[in-house]
Amino acid sequence: MVSFREAVVTEPSAHELLTEYFLARATGFPSGPAAYRRSYPRPEQFAGPAGVFVMAELGGNDVGCGGIRLLDADSTSVARFEVKHLFIRPEARGYGLGRALLDELEGLARARGATELVLDTHSSLTAAQGLYRASGFEHIEAYNDNPNATDWFGKALAPAGLSS
Repeated sequence: MVSFREAVVTEPSAHELLTEYFLARATGFPSGPAAYRRSYPRPEQFAGPAGVFVMAELGGNDVGCGGIRLLDADSTSVARFEVKHLFIRPEARGYGLGRALLDELEGLARARGATELVLDTHSSLTAAQGLYRASGFEHIEAYNDNPNATDWFGKALAPAGLSS
């Protein structure tokens, strides 16, 4: 059974998974590895009330990771969080772990008062896009200038304790 634990993005196991994630992304990037821009997350972006980074464990092994971070909040009670670096190691794929990790991150965002969850991705990541659509995300206008992204998704969230 999969379990989740919070981690600091600079701890060795988190850094190892992020390195695998970036290497996989760069290798499969349509314009080639030289075109992919690697950007390790800063610890303060994924800590405290502004965010969290999570490791997925299966059988005592770290098999995936992902995080959420606060993008912005305004006076109308809109709190937009972003999903970043969602990754499951290839040998652990096909068991629903990506969906479980995304659900875990959504729950953590709700607990932090998120009313909207957004993410960016690349058109070459068709399985990821299928997961996002199946989880209720819809295409939205670009909200950032990430050079690695071609598609942006968003999902409105009800406050914690209410269904969406």
